[in-house]
Amino acid sequence: MAAHNEAGTLAETMTSAWLEAKGYVLLARNFRYRKAEIDLVMVDQETLLFIEVKFRSGIGFGFAEEFVDRPKKKLLIQAADHFIHSRNWKKDILFDIVSVYKDQRGVFHFRQFKDAFY
Repeated sequence: MAAHNEAGTLAETMTSAWLEAKGYVLLARNFRYRKAEIDLVMVDQETLLFIEVKFRSGIGFGFAEEFVDRPKKKLLIQAADHFIHSRNWKKDILFDIVSVYKDQRGVFHFRQFKDAFY
């Protein structure tokens, strides 16, 4: 596995643990539908969350949340729609982005953008 893929997988694992510590419940990880993949599908109280995790080792090339572009959002919405219908979900949904940054000391930081799009 390439180093950037390993870093992304680690970021998803740490994000899931970070959100679970806040009371979220993990339903699915790396949920795939056609060409789309949703990093984390979680529930917070009665809200279903589709979470895109973006990792950056720095901000030299831009902020992580800026890398969720229109085509990516469209794919995420299609996959989420499939998930919603397959589970017959009738309550609220949100699309969140969680940015994970590693600082110069090697410490990871998380920033959650709730209801980021849709």
